[in-house]
Amino acid sequence: MSARAFALITVLALASFNANAQVPTMSSDACGTPVAVGDGWPIEKPESVGLDGARLCGIAPRLKATEANVHSVVIARRGKLVFEQYFAGYDEPWGMDDKDYEFDATTKHDMRSVSKSVTSLLVGIAASRGLFAVDDRVMNFFPDYAPIKGLGWEQVSLRHLLTMSSGMRWDEVLAWTDPKNDEPHLGTEPDPLRYVLSKPIDSFPGTTWTYSGGSTDLLGAIIEKTSGKTFEAFAREALFEPLGITDWEWKKYQNGRFAPAAGLRLRPRDAAKIGQLVLNRGLWDDKQVVPAQWIADSTAPRFQAIGLFGGLYLYGYQWWLGRTFADGKEVQWISGQGWGGQRLFIIPSLDIVVVTTAAMYASPRQNNPGLEILAQFVIPAVTD
Repeated sequence: MSARAFALITVLALASFNANAQVPTMSSDACGTPVAVGDGWPIEKPESVGLDGARLCGIAPRLKATEANVHSVVIARRGKLVFEQYFAGYDEPWGMDDKDYEFDATTKHDMRSVSKSVTSLLVGIAASRGLFAVDDRVMNFFPDYAPIKGLGWEQVSLRHLLTMSSGMRWDEVLAWTDPKNDEPHLGTEPDPLRYVLSKPIDSFPGTTWTYSGGSTDLLGAIIEKTSGKTFEAFAREALFEPLGITDWEWKKYQNGRFAPAAGLRLRPRDAAKIGQLVLNRGLWDDKQVVPAQWIADSTAPRFQAIGLFGGLYLYGYQWWLGRTFADGKEVQWISGQGWGGQRLFIIPSLDIVVVTTAAMYASPRQNNPGLEILAQFVIPAVTD
């Protein structure tokens, strides 16, 4: 089945899923009150920022009714943390046992490909420091690989990597155990950069969108080469320390290299800080952590894209751009999206950030919980 056909089937299935959804509510005193953990988040009740807390309290019953293996739901509005819920469940965390886990406000979670969106922020910071420009050619940073580079790499720029439009021959849709799936090679090849740069460029750069973790890992390697720091050290100094995020990990592949495309582990409420940073156009505590122009450029639509297990979106610089129809209105959002149901939604028009973490790996329903939370609960909860 083609990716587009599969996407259409999934979109139709989701539409039916939402059309039949029952939307329970309960007392807002019964759920969702954020706990104070000293992480810099101001905490308020939903009603104080124009949200119907009772409506939000219907999220947990709906997740239970649909058997969605969601581990957290975190909501912020107007720069305040107003709602968080955590649920025990099975998980497959990077480098740990696959089993049931308990989750709470202090528990880190795999963010999977939300890591790509965070890497985009790091690229923007590095570019603002003059380490490189987005239209620099990729091969300028890898002269040692010139003898093995695939045909066409001379024309590929960082902008093409950011927009997944290098034209590189790459396939992450195949089964993980299929040797033709390129993604596992990022972790198993002794020299994954060699593997990526040896891939041929099949279409002229800037014309075709193909999802590629290899593109993001090249961006991470360029940050390391130009900053003189490890990818982890640059992320800590440039992004996480300014946001007061202290409990985080950026995992390495088994070949010992950091995984810019998929390795980030965060507490969900810290992931919400990333969303708030984007919502604030790069500002945090009156400090410009990421240039405002980079936020605008990276969240502007660049290509039509198809998400994992369906969903038609637009794509910016490693950010997904979509829309939800709820309460008789269309609401546009920006999103980081990770395998298994990791979602970071940013809704500029409503000044809202929503984070979900989950373990719906390989499930064709992994898109449903996050999108339904937006359409059936968060957006209808807005009272102003």
